[in-house]
Amino acid sequence: MAGSKLDTIISNLFEPEAPGTPGTAIYYAIFELFTAIYSIIYAWEWGVYILRISDVVLPLGLAQYIDVEIFFGSSLPLIIAALITVCVAAACFFRKARWMYAPAFLMLHLQYVTRFSLGEIPHSSNLVGFCLLGFALGGLFLDDRKRSRHFAMGFTIFFLGLGYTTAAASKLIATGITWVDGNHLWLWIAEKGTDVLSNQGSFRYNWVQEIVLQSRTAATVFLSIGLLTEALAFLMWWKRFRVYLFIGVIGLHMGIYFTMNILFLSYT
Repeated sequence: MAGSKLDTIISNLFEPEAPGTPGTAIYYAIFELFTAIYSIIYAWEWGVYILRISDVVLPLGLAQYIDVEIFFGSSLPLIIAALITVCVAAACFFRKARWMYAPAFLMLHLQYVTRFSLGEIPHSSNLVGFCLLGFALGGLFLDDRKRSRHFAMGFTIFFLGLGYTTAAASKLIATGITWVDGNHLWLWIAEKGTDVLSNQGSFRYNWVQEIVLQSRTAATVFLSIGLLTEALAFLMWWKRFRVYLFIGVIGLHMGIYFTMNILFLSYT
């Protein structure tokens, strides 16, 4: 029984028997292009930012094993960004070079741990990292471009579902069901308002924030819908639920944006 369920999940995620229609070919090509473009964007954004860093506050990932301070005060971050660009472009457009996603992923992770060694860790780049890792594994172990693209998509969807559902579990473990109390949303809105005020010099509540700030019940409903969406995100592993869960997750991020002024652009 367990093996049958696992086979069903694998079939839904990776679609090994899916027919190769022109529409699906275009769809997966756009997905790969999205991954390539965002990987290059982040490589250069992080490379330029690293030039401004002088100390490591929080070692992450590879930074626990190598001294990333060697990248401070030199042109190495920009050289790595250029190498990532070459590897990603070659892998994206030349079938024989698909293995080059692997070194691109390792170098992008190196940029990531160096850039965020100050202790500020955002979520928005994680999706791109998983997409690139999926293409790296597909390029290394699958010869057929169609199969490697399907693998990368399934790999990404698996970790999306896992990530959101475990995020819901973490909230409940840390705070219990009281996490959805509207008072918490009021606190977070106030905190983000202070951040926006300090960065931009002015801050005004939008219409969504005004609604939740006027009603604790409305704020609790907002948080409850968000937590439920996260908790059910693992259902995106099955194709019949995937569209609804994707719409729900996009709605979740729009809710985060309108209530707390945080936009995870690459996720959305």
